Amino acid sequence: MLIDAHHHLWRIARNDYGWLTPDEGFLYRDYVPEHFKPILDAHDIARAVVIQAAPSLAETEFLLSLTDAHPYLGAVVGWVDFADRNTPQTLDQFSAHPKFRGVRPMIQDIAEDTWMLREELSGTFVALAERGLSFDALIQPRHLATLIELVSRYPSLRVAINHCGKPEVRAWQVGNADFNAWQAGMTELARHPNVFCKLSALPTRAAPGWTAETFSPYVDVLLTAFGPTRLMWASDWPILERNGRYDDWFHVARALLPESTHADVFGATAKSFYRIDQVCPRAVA
Repeated sequence: MLIDAHHHLWRIARNDYGWLTPDEGFLYRDYVPEHFKPILDAHDIARAVVIQAAPSLAETEFLLSLTDAHPYLGAVVGWVDFADRNTPQTLDQFSAHPKFRGVRPMIQDIAEDTWMLREELSGTFVALAERGLSFDALIQPRHLATLIELVSRYPSLRVAINHCGKPEVRAWQVGNADFNAWQAGMTELARHPNVFCKLSALPTRAAPGWTAETFSPYVDVLLTAFGPTRLMWASDWPILERNGRYDDWFHVARALLPESTHADVFGATAKSFYRIDQVCPRAVA
């Protein structure tokens, strides 16, 4: 079964996205399941994981409601307030829904690079680990050292690094200091067996006109570090369309990976990590 491990859906009228303004051009319109399902069908993709795009509890409720009418939505990664003492109870409420699998704070938009390590957030990280829920890490290269510290603190926390850690493909030269630091950070994170990585967003991190050759060094690093059973392909649709087409990214990614890895990277890893089509255990201590 093929799975797209990361995409977004939104309705402009909900008005809690913040970042989504008319300045975003073609993205400033509704993106709903009816727009996305034909794209998946064209590539024989059976399930997709929908990820929060707004920092609100209402966003999580909205995404969960979409799964009720659209079975192809295999899992929801929502949002909670990590600093709220009531968040463990909120997680329990969301976990009553069979498609709720985890949360994602919008770390890349937080000015404090070490925000993840704040003491007042520890209760939420512990609650996620106890409940077997995942933490989607929306980081940039500047956050690598902090995330390494975080996963050391919470060794049972299930972590999915979003978008390859967002390397600056358009600006870096392979083998320079920035590339090497990213490679070292991702390799260190991969030493933790609870940390997974999404092969996504390389097109939007690259200059226009990218090819398979553009991404080959990055894919090699990630496949070597995480292996196919902890690497999962994702489109990041519709953000992807800022600098690429679904079809092109899907086929380039498949061409870059050995055929022997396809079953895992394009399906089995995401199915296992997000427990798609499974009952999610609620192992509350």
